[in-house]
Amino acid sequence: MSLNIVLVEPEIHTNTGNIGRLSLASGCNLHLVKPFGFELSDARLKRAGLDYWKHISLFIYDSFEDFMQQHKNKKIVFLSSHGNQTYWNIEFKDDLFLIFGKESKGLSESVLKDHIESTYKIPIMSDKVRSINLANAVSIVVYEGLRKLSL
Repeated sequence: MSLNIVLVEPEIHTNTGNIGRLSLASGCNLHLVKPFGFELSDARLKRAGLDYWKHISLFIYDSFEDFMQQHKNKKIVFLSSHGNQTYWNIEFKDDLFLIFGKESKGLSESVLKDHIESTYKIPIMSDKVRSINLANAVSIVVYEGLRKLSL
C-alpha cells in the first residue's frame, strides 16, 4: 500500500528534503516536477533529508505535461488553498497521486481550472494565514491517507 507525493516546481530545498524524509517514513513514492528552485545536489536538501535521501523512491519529470502524460490513466488529486472540498473528502486508494504546487504560488490557474472537481484544501481557521507550509501540508494529507487506507 503506497501513495505518491508529487511536488510541482518545488522552490525550497529544505521543504523538499523534509518531504523526501516523510516519503520514505510513510512508504510513499516522491515525484518531483521541474523546474526546481534548487539543485538536487544541494547539501541543504540532503541535510534536510539526512542520510535517508539515497533510499527514497524518487521520480523526476521535465515538466508538468511530461508527468501528466506518463500518469494520465492514474487516480490523481490536487491540493490547493483554492480547492472547493476539504482533504477529508479525498477517496484515498492505493497508488493515489497527491499533487502539490510550488511554495510561492501553488498550482497554476490553468491546472486548477482544468481539475477543480478533484482539487482539495486543508481548512485554515484564520484569515491571517494564506496557506500552510508545503512540508506540513504534505504531512497532513499523507498521514490522513494512510489512516484511511488502514481502516
